[in-house]
Amino acid sequence: MLLGSAAVFGLVAGGVMVGVNAVGNKVLGNNSKNKTEIAAVTTTNTGTSSSGENDVSGVVSNVMPSMVSITNTSVQTVRSWFQSYEQEVQGSGSGIIIGQTDDSVLVATNNHVIEGAKEITVAFCDETAAAATVKGSDSSADLAVLEIKTSDMESDTLSKIKVAALGSSDDLKLGESAIAIGNALGYGQSVTVGHISALDREVDTENNQTMKMLQTDAAINPGNSGGALLNSKGEVIGINTVKYVDSKVEGMGYAIPISTAIPIINDLMNQEVIAESEQGYLGIQGNDITDELNSNFNMPSGVYVSKIVEDSPADKCGLKAGDIITKFADRDVTSMETLQNILSNKKAGEEIEMVVQRSNEKGEYKEVTLKVTLGAKKDMPEDSKKTTEQSTEQTNTEQDIQQGNEMTPDEFFDEFFNN
Repeated sequence: MLLGSAAVFGLVAGGVMVGVNAVGNKVLGNNSKNKTEIAAVTTTNTGTSSSGENDVSGVVSNVMPSMVSITNTSVQTVRSWFQSYEQEVQGSGSGIIIGQTDDSVLVATNNHVIEGAKEITVAFCDETAAAATVKGSDSSADLAVLEIKTSDMESDTLSKIKVAALGSSDDLKLGESAIAIGNALGYGQSVTVGHISALDREVDTENNQTMKMLQTDAAINPGNSGGALLNSKGEVIGINTVKYVDSKVEGMGYAIPISTAIPIINDLMNQEVIAESEQGYLGIQGNDITDELNSNFNMPSGVYVSKIVEDSPADKCGLKAGDIITKFADRDVTSMETLQNILSNKKAGEEIEMVVQRSNEKGEYKEVTLKVTLGAKKDMPEDSKKTTEQSTEQTNTEQDIQQGNEMTPDEFFDEFFNN
């Protein structure tokens, strides 16, 4: 984890701002101009190998038409001794083209690159630019999808750009080559080369989320946020997002694994505005599994189900108090915020597959897959609207754990969350 005086950066805004961007890859269908709807991004095996062991020029030349630079214009309040006033500021980041139809071009990036934007401009490989709008975003996953109307782009630009080839991060090995491309310092696209240094590193981001990321020694600089981490074939394997900055550390950059990002990107690129009353609801009260609980009780990461609302969709599908939700609608679940974000983009009546870890009498967890039909949020009982909060009681209990007092996971939650 990133602790102490270390900083995380990657987005440029007149200097260095906390945060970084990167995008994963997988092909959205294909690059056909007559395709009118993009359903999902998928993996591909159509990468281009480099011409030599240390020469990545062929790969870079092939993928550069899929890379974009992003400029975010926002309003910032400036305070001085005598007054405060608002002024426009610009931040720079990166993105990857993940889809193209007759009407629009879709770009994946980090959420923190476009968060709070008043205006968003995307620049393409031929240095032309066009306005973009946010099609979908997920702050807990730090991912977003932008949409650019083809009518706002020059015909010559449309003939030059192409959809990125997305690979898989599931089978990566330590020491594999890694290529980072991004809008470093807002100067335009630049290329750095390194290796995969570590897999599944837990990293604390600035929005208090813990994410499992790829670690690389390919230089990731301010403005690289949302840019691509590529393998030697030119396939996107990660989304560059953070760098560990400390005087004692060099060469520690991080990227969201593309296999983690793809299902989220698929949700975002097909996201539609759903009225709150029509949003789906599950009917649970839950708690995040903290690092302390994970290490002390060997509990899987996810959302611990502390209560189930009677006759709710959760109750009807066979979910039990004490289960730990680890996956929902093909998305990894690491917190209640993540679960709530997923639910806010699902309609009542949708059938969702949910994966939980269930403890037996020996305290061993086994995976159980359930199918739940979501209820309508408008019909949700008042009791289920109250989410259990992390209280001072939990903090005291964590202190008890550190002092060696033995409690089982169920005893812990029964004592402090189920009363």
